[in-house]
Amino acid sequence: MGSAAPQVSFGTPGQHEVLVSLEPFVRQLTATHLEKRRLWFPNDLLGADAEGGEAQKQDVERVREAARGLPDGVRVALALNLLTEEGLPHFHRLIATHLGNESPWSDWNNLWTAEEDRHGCALRDYVRDARVFNMGALERMQYRYIESGFNPDWQRDPYRLLAYTSLQERATQMAHANTGRTCAQYEPRIQRVLAHIAGDESRHYAFYRSTFAAVLEADTDTALNSLLKVMPALAMPGHTITDYEHMADVVRRANIYGPRHYQEIVEELLEFWNIGGLTGLSPEGAAAQEKLMRIPARLQRMADYLDAKAAAPRSFSFDFIYDRAITL
Repeated sequence: MGSAAPQVSFGTPGQHEVLVSLEPFVRQLTATHLEKRRLWFPNDLLGADAEGGEAQKQDVERVREAARGLPDGVRVALALNLLTEEGLPHFHRLIATHLGNESPWSDWNNLWTAEEDRHGCALRDYVRDARVFNMGALERMQYRYIESGFNPDWQRDPYRLLAYTSLQERATQMAHANTGRTCAQYEPRIQRVLAHIAGDESRHYAFYRSTFAAVLEADTDTALNSLLKVMPALAMPGHTITDYEHMADVVRRANIYGPRHYQEIVEELLEFWNIGGLTGLSPEGAAAQEKLMRIPARLQRMADYLDAKAAAPRSFSFDFIYDRAITL
């Protein structure tokens, strides 16, 4: 989507005009991101050089031995984190489709994709070297996930993309950070890997929430309605993964990520964007504002309901951990 010769395929002409007007802001945000970033690579975290020597070999053996102690519930969280990160092709495509291929938006998308690509690589390197899973079973899941596609019903609305990425990046950051903290007592290397990934997600979150804030300022009523279409029930990136619901239930029962965490994210963004304080709205915008401000209470009721159900233990099994029974 170039500002010189715009080709409007997604979004209304008014939305396209807003996105083009924000290009200098996007360029500035990207530059700020690069100034703050400390670029890292998977090999920095778990070396695999051809001439790494005996020290490198012993390091991998130490990690592998310690990883034997990871509980199966934590392994499920690691599997979900890894599979979600390996869904990157879906998200590069969605951003390119909704925001175009020739503008500061696409420059950001390429940079974001390059940074995100390391996440799946680092996690895959770790779980393979540490022998955490039945890798053949996990690879088949990953293949089916990519093959199944990810096509949210955003009605060709670029504002929904920016609302979604704001919520999703924070959710992913939180899931990685919480998984890492849970892992640390058993095997500290994976906590370091996940901390690096969570740091990236935090910076990506800052970009997306800032761009959506700018959209809200420029086109408030439309942006509020776009946010309302996404925020009440966020479809997590991995929701098309085989057995996702059971994996997500394990992760929720382990208090790594669930509705209460999402409620926290929603409250954080409603405050950051000052949704409750917006004035001068159209009747439609005011109705959207009112509904958005009721979402946290709804999420709390959902979390209370799920917690009550979880009072009774439940058993799970997954082929990527050899169908061992997990009871939580």
